[in-house]
Amino acid sequence: MNSDIKLIPDYFQIDDLLTDEHKLIRQSVRNWVDTRLKPVIDDYSQRHEFPEFMVKELGELGAFGPYIPEEYGGAGLDHMSYGLIMQELERGDSGIRSTASVQSSLVMYPIHAFGSEEQKKKYLPGLAKGEFLGAFGLTEPNHGSDPGAMETKIVDKGDYYLLNGAKMWITNSPIAEIAIVWAKDEMGKVRGLIVERGMEGFTTPETHKKWSLRASVTGELVFDNVKIPKENILPNIQGLKGPMMCLNSARYGIAWGVVGAAIDCYSTALQYSMERKQFSKPIASFQLQQKKLAEMVTDITKAQLMVWRLGSLRNDDQASPAQISMAKRNNVEMALRVARESRQVLGAMGITGDYPIMRHMMNLESVVTYEGTHDVHLLITGLDITGIAAFK
Repeated sequence: MNSDIKLIPDYFQIDDLLTDEHKLIRQSVRNWVDTRLKPVIDDYSQRHEFPEFMVKELGELGAFGPYIPEEYGGAGLDHMSYGLIMQELERGDSGIRSTASVQSSLVMYPIHAFGSEEQKKKYLPGLAKGEFLGAFGLTEPNHGSDPGAMETKIVDKGDYYLLNGAKMWITNSPIAEIAIVWAKDEMGKVRGLIVERGMEGFTTPETHKKWSLRASVTGELVFDNVKIPKENILPNIQGLKGPMMCLNSARYGIAWGVVGAAIDCYSTALQYSMERKQFSKPIASFQLQQKKLAEMVTDITKAQLMVWRLGSLRNDDQASPAQISMAKRNNVEMALRVARESRQVLGAMGITGDYPIMRHMMNLESVVTYEGTHDVHLLITGLDITGIAAFK
C-alpha cells in the first residue's frame, strides 16, 4: 500500500487546534485500543460476551470520569480530552465506549454534580479506578422517549425509602455494583438515588439475543420493595433536570465516539481498496469507489469540526443541550452512512469478522436509538428553532 495514505483522517488539520496534552491523551488511548482491544474484540462480540478484564484497564487508562477532579479519583481533564478518549474507544468498539460513557457521564457525573460529600468520597475513587462498575436507570419498559411518565416510585417510610419499579435497556446492569436510579416520590417529583447490589429485592436480569452491542453487557434493574437508606438519595437535585444533565454529558461523549467508529470503517475501506485488485488494478482507481471514499472523508471531517467546536463550547460551559443534541444526531447518522458505504467497498468480505465494519454497523444501530432517538433529537432541534414542542 502507498505509505503516504493517511488512514486516520485530519483533512482540515484539526490537530493544530489541540494541545500537546490532548494529543498525548489521545495517543495513549489509541495505543491501548490497538494493542489490547482490537485483537480480541471480534471474538468477544461473536461470543456475545463482555470482556470484563478491560474494566480495570480502562480505570488505569483514565477513561472513567476523566473530567472528575483529582481529589475524587478523576484525572481533572477538560471536556475536549473526554471527547478524544471516547473517540478512540469507539474506534475499537461502541460497546466498550458505552461502558466508559455510562461510568463517566451517567454514574460518576451525577454523584459529583448532585451528591453529598460523603457520597462523592465513598463511590467516586473506586469507580474511577475501575474497581467496580455503575449503571444508570432512567428508561423503563413502557417509557423511553418520555421519561417524565416513569412509573418507578419511592415512598418515604420514615427511616428509609421503599423503591418499586423496573428499568430496561441498562448498560452494565448485570455486573454493576451500584445503580443511579431515577424515581418519582409521593409528590410526583423525580429523585435520584444510589441503589447498591445486595440490597434485598434488587435484581439485574441480563438481556440476551442482541444483534447489536454484543460485547457490551445489557440488562434490567428490577426493584421489589427495596429499602433505600436516606443517605443514598442524591440531595442536590430534584426533577427531570438531573437525568437530562447526565444525558447531555453522555450525548456529548457519543458525538465524539461515533467519529471513531466512522474513522475505523473508512480507514478499513481505504486500505482494502488500495490492495484489492479487479480488472488488473486496485479498486481504489475506479471512479465510484473514489466517490465513496471522498464522501466518507468529507462526512468525517464535518463531524470532526462539529465536535471540536462543541468541545470548545463545553469547556467554557457554553454548550447548549440543543447543540449537543444536534451533534449526537448528526454524527451517529454520519457514522452509520460511512459504515454502510465502507461495507460496500469491501463487498462480501465486509460482512465477516475479519474486518470491523459489520460489527460497527450493528453497534451503531443501537447508538442511533439510545440516549435519545434520531427522531426525538430532530424534534429537539425543531423546538429550539421554532419554540414549538412537537413531541407534546
